[in-house]
Amino acid sequence: MPFQSRWQIDVPDCHLASLLLTSPTHPLSNSHRCFAEAARPDTHYFTTHGFRIWSQRFAAGLRRAGLKPGDRVLLFSGNDLFFPVVFMGIIMAGGVFSGANPTFVAGELAYQLQDSGATYLLCADASLDTGIEAARLAGLPQDRVFVFDNAVYDGRGQGRLGCRHWGELIASESEATGFAWDELSTPEAARRTLALNYSSGTTGRPKGVEISHKNYCANMLQWNHLFYQDPDWKERQSRSRWLCFLPMYHAMAQSIFIAAAISRGVPVYIMPKFDFIKMLEYTDRFRISDLILVPPVVVALAKHPVVRSGKYDLSSVESVGSGAAPLGREVCEEVEKLWEPGRINVKQGWGMTEYVEPLSPNL
Repeated sequence: MPFQSRWQIDVPDCHLASLLLTSPTHPLSNSHRCFAEAARPDTHYFTTHGFRIWSQRFAAGLRRAGLKPGDRVLLFSGNDLFFPVVFMGIIMAGGVFSGANPTFVAGELAYQLQDSGATYLLCADASLDTGIEAARLAGLPQDRVFVFDNAVYDGRGQGRLGCRHWGELIASESEATGFAWDELSTPEAARRTLALNYSSGTTGRPKGVEISHKNYCANMLQWNHLFYQDPDWKERQSRSRWLCFLPMYHAMAQSIFIAAAISRGVPVYIMPKFDFIKMLEYTDRFRISDLILVPPVVVALAKHPVVRSGKYDLSSVESVGSGAAPLGREVCEEVEKLWEPGRINVKQGWGMTEYVEPLSPNL
């Protein structure tokens, strides 16, 4: 049976980029760092203004390359400083983002390429052999396979194994400043598909789930609304810093570390993949305020001897949350003991990629 929430919020009909960045030309901060590489935060980062410009550059380049509204672009990569740029640039261009698990073998990636109907594949340089073989199996021409890395930040990057570098899809800054995304200001337009995220479901092969701009806006606004119930939210927000090691090809990381982070102005330090010791090191170094975890990481916090050794200072942490799978209360209590009594209460979130408003009779 349905349960009525005690809270009600208004969800506007708009493009996700409009909700997060206001407009293609609205003044944004050129000093606030919204995304940074955890390993190189002082040299490799985006301000909010810079993030929008890079996203517009990619969007303009995709349009110039022939991307049409509704075309699917698949990113096959682990986390990267440019992952949010690819996500935002694709949807600014009117395309549909799809991310694939970077551990896929060629057959698994080929299935997602075919099932999603992707017309472009951005493939991490380290996985290029897999991407080329998957494209061959899926019938995707190799001239639609691009090498993806962050070398473009330093003005470098080159193709390999007959594939072009994705930097060729990035327009000049002058071209990007004139690029405007569609407003999607009507209920029908706001139902345009933004992402095609793949969920394993319970049986069979992974299933593509269409998620609309309205879905993403609603999810982000609801998640933020809970934070704003804290009477001290303004003070907490001024201290907020997040560490992203959860996979950004997944809806959970996209919703929190891209959408919610930009909306709330929270700096995000991006790790290429999960490493428990580095997680502790970066939490200490960057004074991370909120640990957004999955159950295996919570268990590691409870059991790993280095956590209780005192080597890493976790005193900056103000909240710990876990999602993606159930977590026993006993483990939560062990983690809560890492801080003074009553300070941390491990919260569990529940969500499903599939739990969205259906966009077609086939979903």
